[in-house]
Amino acid sequence: MTSCSLPLLAATDLATPVAWRSGVAISAGQFIAEAQALAERLPASGRPLNLCRDRYHFALGLAAALLRGQTSLMPPNALPETLRQVPPGGAAPYVMSDDPALDAGTLAVLRIERPLGLAPAHEVPLLPPALDAVCLLTSGSTGAPQPHAKRWGPLVANIGAEAERLAALMGRPSIAGLNVVATVPAQHSYGFESTVMLALLGGGAFDAGRPFYPADIADALARLPRPRALVTTPFHLKTLLLAGVALPLVDLVLSATAPLSPQLAAQAEAAFGGPLVEIYGCTEAGQVASRRTTAGETWTTLGELRISHQAGSAADTERWVVAGGHVVAQTPLADVLELHDARHFRLIGRANDLIHVAGKRSSLSHLDFHLNRIEGVEDGAFWLPDEVAEGVVRPVAFVVAPRLAARQVIAALRAQLDPAFVPRRVVHVQALPREATGKLTAAALRRFALQVLAQAEPVADRSAAGVARPVAGSAAAGAASFEIAADHPVFAGHFPARPVLPGVVLLSLVMQALEQRPALRERLGYRPRIDNAKFLAPVGPGARLLVDLREHGAGVAFEVRVGDATVARGQLSAAGAT
Repeated sequence: MTSCSLPLLAATDLATPVAWRSGVAISAGQFIAEAQALAERLPASGRPLNLCRDRYHFALGLAAALLRGQTSLMPPNALPETLRQVPPGGAAPYVMSDDPALDAGTLAVLRIERPLGLAPAHEVPLLPPALDAVCLLTSGSTGAPQPHAKRWGPLVANIGAEAERLAALMGRPSIAGLNVVATVPAQHSYGFESTVMLALLGGGAFDAGRPFYPADIADALARLPRPRALVTTPFHLKTLLLAGVALPLVDLVLSATAPLSPQLAAQAEAAFGGPLVEIYGCTEAGQVASRRTTAGETWTTLGELRISHQAGSAADTERWVVAGGHVVAQTPLADVLELHDARHFRLIGRANDLIHVAGKRSSLSHLDFHLNRIEGVEDGAFWLPDEVAEGVVRPVAFVVAPRLAARQVIAALRAQLDPAFVPRRVVHVQALPREATGKLTAAALRRFALQVLAQAEPVADRSAAGVARPVAGSAAAGAASFEIAADHPVFAGHFPARPVLPGVVLLSLVMQALEQRPALRERLGYRPRIDNAKFLAPVGPGARLLVDLREHGAGVAFEVRVGDATVARGQLSAAGAT
């Protein structure tokens, strides 16, 4: 790495946008001026935990800390127990937040908001490459956050390699002017690198929000001028496409955190009109490789990165390291690869999710990949229980698939998997306990699986008991009533300390209510399409929902209410109807 100072922003014209808030552009010069003003408010020393939910506030806090030479800590969540476990050493930690209700325990809190009345800056600040810019805190096997520091120089090189690759895949000389909407939080390594940093160091601009519901994502994209990009995850992308909302044209869709099926990638490209690109990486090495999913399975490393077999390990250990470019020292990868050469590989699966059944080996990520490519499976995951049946541990599949029976899921898997890995049991659930990034951790899945299996009826084929209970005799005529259990497992991931029922669960309740209305069900055919779904208010634990259905033209209109408040509405139509 060069010892020369490196700029905070790539923008040469400080009048160009670096961010958008509610459709209003914020120039690079304005951003620098506001970051400099905020830097003057920071403690003389300290380690800020940047917990800002607004992406622009997050970026302001990050830039202000950089200008003061402070390393921003980015924990996996804002739970009080996580904040209490900040790794010791160095200056005292303090919290940056834009949430007045945040419980920071004993830590000092600095409220982040935009300074008013500032003239735009005319120069881009420079930073030393050796500055520890951020420290990502990831949950280790003990549950305590594990630190991963990122220096400014390697971070700049990493984002530069990503920007160069994305520009080439988009057929553009650079990504300058690209406007980014993201469904992932800025504190996650993927969200941090491919939204805030990609805009700051690539010459683009990011939207300050983090839309969650499909209609909100479509609206956020439509507010921004082209070229525009959507940064998301396979789970969020699948939910968005299933919602059936009208989607604006997008010049790039970026996905990460889990492999994407070619079918879903093709659907996304057809819906958005732009290429879908996947990013492969890890917290330790940052972004490592990319692929356009519809072009094949092969990943290509970014920039000068090269992959090799780990020195000193046997050829059958399948351990790989990456080095070069922004990765200064050889860094082990946690995945099993099939290496074509030093720059090209096929991803087999996580090294720590390899399973052995009846003397045969596979990976849970590989099994999940095939489960989620089944038409009609909205979400799904394999889990390997502790108990042994017939002398063999048999995997269980949990699926969100309201239109499929267990036998149909099993039949589809038999066509793709070795018989040893075809599940003997398929459990239908309303939703899986994914994190805000769309990730499903092994610990969360285990808790969820044990709870659901303990509650499920032994002969249940269609659903897990105790998740969303139908309530008899309490609804208005024509409406179905459901009570959302306070201990619904999905609240563990949406979102910590502020549980919100995902929109996909609300839509599954609409489909359950439809099953109770045979006449309406018949007019929509085998696979109804969801049109113009709007999610108007959050739903929390213990809520009692009323789902009202009524004829609407050739289709069916639905409205979901909590008391007198409407929380969602939309229309259902027969597949293929116009």
